[in-house]
Amino acid sequence: MVQVKICCISSIQEAEIAIRYGANALGLVSKMPSGPGVIDDKIIAEIIKTIPSDTPSFLLTSETAVDKIIAHHQLVKASTIQLVDALSSGTYKELKQNLPSIKIVQVIHVLDESTIDEALKIAEGVDFLLLDSGNPNLKIKELGGTGRTHNWNISKQIVAQSSIPVFLAGGINAENVQQAIETVQPYGIDLCSSVRTNGNLDESKLAKFFQEIY
Repeated sequence: MVQVKICCISSIQEAEIAIRYGANALGLVSKMPSGPGVIDDKIIAEIIKTIPSDTPSFLLTSETAVDKIIAHHQLVKASTIQLVDALSSGTYKELKQNLPSIKIVQVIHVLDESTIDEALKIAEGVDFLLLDSGNPNLKIKELGGTGRTHNWNISKQIVAQSSIPVFLAGGINAENVQQAIETVQPYGIDLCSSVRTNGNLDESKLAKFFQEIY
């Protein structure tokens, strides 16, 4: 059964609501150049302390240097680190050596066919891939939370060839989630804006989404 990660969790209450409706993992967004859901690291740390141990907590970090990623993790103690941008210094091996019990997720922003080779190469060094619809090449980087879908046929090829599990993100909602799963066949689905109203987690939208997926 496909896993569901609810991202942009902003409070202890939102974490509890997401888990109650069926979330398998929670995403917490730290400082970003753009996009929704950003909260202070102190709040992230407080929320993580309340999340059950069997529910992975994902720290979304825009840090790109291994030493800074490690330092960021130490502030919040998430069980998983989601890298929303490419590494600028250091290696995945160094990251895993320093944080051996922490899962590493690399976000891949699906732009065109060249993304396939990029993703498969990166898959050799991390625990999960997450395919999203941002654009890190813009002057103000889009690193997630766009609410846009991308070319799922490209994502389908990545999933089919990847040696590790792959999450699918970007514009997924109750209306298109079944199509997304059938087309891409991902390990997991990641969503934020489609289950929110005015920035707040919406229980009616959560209920509708989980009815569609299960």
